[in-house]
Amino acid sequence: MADDPFALFDAWLGEARASEPNDPEAMALATADEGRPSLRMVLLKGHGSEGFVFYTNLDSRKGAELVRNPNVALLFHWKGLRRQVRIEGAVGPVADTEANTYFASRSRESQLGAWASDQSRPLESCGLLEARFDEVRDCFEGNDVPRPPRWSGFRVVPDRIEFWNDRAHRLHERRLFTREGDGWSEGLLYP
Repeated sequence: MADDPFALFDAWLGEARASEPNDPEAMALATADEGRPSLRMVLLKGHGSEGFVFYTNLDSRKGAELVRNPNVALLFHWKGLRRQVRIEGAVGPVADTEANTYFASRSRESQLGAWASDQSRPLESCGLLEARFDEVRDCFEGNDVPRPPRWSGFRVVPDRIEFWNDRAHRLHERRLFTREGDGWSEGLLYP
């Protein structure tokens, strides 16, 4: 058995990038607010031994839930590989420099969209969003688009990572890594 869940995750993500036709970095993000769970797909934008990073509008429903209850779960499901990875842990904000660097790497249209959208708020019509996008595009014409103050990233610092591998007869392999101090312990779970 491996003793580094991040090395195993890197290997599995590499295989998914080589074989999955759509968004191998897509992950389900589960949050909870006052005991009511909420789930949505987001994209992994960075990962390593320090955690798993994604970005969002801080004023969105998920942004508010992350501030009120910083305990989350992630799920990667790679159907073609018949594998999944479940991650549980605490979430915290990324540094402004990291958020700025990632925001600058996005397409200009995505940058403008971040300014135009009041994510998760009621929208009267698609035409209104398109008009706001046009206004923002005109406002930043000829200039770099800075990161909006309400847009940033979060890092999930895992305390549990489970690797699930499909096997015949429902004898699936489940490897659970649990954080212990600065290291990890590993064990198997019944399917």
